[in-house]
Parts: sequence; structure tokens; C-alpha cells
Amino acid sequence: MSQTPSHAEAHRHCQSLQTALQRLRAQGLDRLAHWGHRLADVLPAGGRLLAAGNGGSAAQAQHLTAELVGRYREERAAYSAIALHAETSSVTAIGNDYGFENVFARQVAAHGRAGDVLILLSTSGRSGNLLSAAMTARATGVEVWALTGASPNPLAEAADQALCIDAAATATVQEAHLVAVHLLCESFDAAVAASAATARRAAGVRRPPNGVEALKGAP
Repeated sequence: MSQTPSHAEAHRHCQSLQTALQRLRAQGLDRLAHWGHRLADVLPAGGRLLAAGNGGSAAQAQHLTAELVGRYREERAAYSAIALHAETSSVTAIGNDYGFENVFARQVAAHGRAGDVLILLSTSGRSGNLLSAAMTARATGVEVWALTGASPNPLAEAADQALCIDAAATATVQEAHLVAVHLLCESFDAAVAASAATARRAAGVRRPPNGVEALKGAP
């Protein structure tokens, strides 16, 4: 059966994503592991993750916060993570009173504390409201991470750390961002579990196969 133009386009789409994921695997895994371990220091200690994006990137950012407040795979504690764009009354009020470029910056000023983390997702890396949020965050001691499309771009330069997906199509960047979000969650969960295991060992607690903790040496 001969391929139709739509089939050929689908093959190009898949090839573009495969290439982007190969680059992510080669260049981004260490950064995502670092981010996961950093969150494992911040969130269990009472810190907070703030996240924001526009359009499809808003959905990706909200996906991340849902995985942290809920769970990714294994059962664990709930952690504080807020998708700023999902605060619809705040977004519309701030946009109306202060302009759209301030819809995230104003919320960062309200919710962010020194030591918290703000992650900003953008396929272009040029969204004015995300750049304003990054500047506000850094001024208040909130660490800024950017998950963007190809570099260089203004948001990657404004962030403390950035992971840039080098792909021509917006759809490909967004699809790779979703993989990055899941890898970040995997790294976070692994780091939290490792930290909990270390704490149990330090406290002289063992976990038998049935999952019930017992002090070492107890009958």
C-alpha cells in the first residue's frame, strides 16, 4: 500500500520526536536528575514548587504539579506544588489590574519564599509573563528553572538553570517536555525514597518484608 501525504507527515513527526528524545537522553538526563534531587531537598523540608506556562506548556506545568501533590507511581507523601496559571481568579484579576505580563510575577511575589523553586515551561522561551516571573523569583531568592525549546532564548538566559529541547516544531518540543516532566518525577521519587531509607538506617529502624517497621534488635 502506498503512503499518503498524511502518512509521510506522520513519519516525519515521529522522526522529529525520536531525534529530540535522543538529544534529551544524551544531554538532559543529568540535569533532570539534579533537579529531582534538588526538589527532594526542598519539598520534604517544607519548601514549595511553583510552575507556570502558557497554552500547551501550561498543561505540562500543571501535569508536573499534579504528580507532586498526588503521586507519580509509588505511594508517598503529598508535596506542595502550585500551577500558577490554574489560579483563574488570580490570573484574570491580575491581568485586568496589572497587565498580562504580570499574571505570574505577582503570584510569585505572593507565594514564593527564599529556597523555593519556580519552573517555567515555554516552547519559544520568549513569553513576557514568564520572563517577568523569572525576574521576580530571582529577586526574592526563589531558584528558577526553565524548560524551553531551542537555545539560545531569553528565558533560558534569565533562569538559574535551563533544559532546552532542540526541535523545530512546537509540538515536538511539547512532547519532549512531557517526557522530561516524567523523568523529573522519577528522579524526585527515587531521591525521596533513598533519603527515607537513609534516615531509617540512621535511626536504627528496619523495614521487614510486610512493610511494618521495627527497631533493630526488637523481638
